[in-house]
Amino acid sequence: MSVSFAPARRPWLAVGALLLLLAALGLLRRPPVRPVADDDGSGRGILLALAQTAEREHHLLAPAGSNAYEFYLSVLGLEPDDAATREALQRLFPAATKVVEQAIDRGELDEAERELRLLRDFDADNYLLALLAGKLTAQRHLEVRRHEARAAILQARQARPAAQPAR
Repeated sequence: MSVSFAPARRPWLAVGALLLLLAALGLLRRPPVRPVADDDGSGRGILLALAQTAEREHHLLAPAGSNAYEFYLSVLGLEPDDAATREALQRLFPAATKVVEQAIDRGELDEAERELRLLRDFDADNYLLALLAGKLTAQRHLEVRRHEARAAILQARQARPAAQPAR
């Protein structure tokens, strides 16, 4: 079973564009945030404000589409060389890896995989992410084995009454 974690930058641009549109139309409800002084009119300021709000609310990697990592990655989609955004992502990285590990431990494997992809979009070569990917793969194998064991038990139960003679 091979899982690809190749970076996909374009979805973050689409998310950023959608958020900008919603914010411009006033449909995006969010608590007031402090303004970003260096907004250049490209939506960077809105995305940074959304990222900071998500960070304060401890939404590092979830919910999907509205979390600090996705907002910061959207900023990088607009400005790939933004050092302040890269620093913010680096600062959040240790806590974010713990979030992924906790999702794996809770058995939320699809969510953990989505979160792991977000982290790989930022730092694909990080050894911690390789370890988490290994743990995720191992948990998926264990889950498959548990399902197979349950299926075998159910098959044995169904076969038992058929084997007994009718009275």
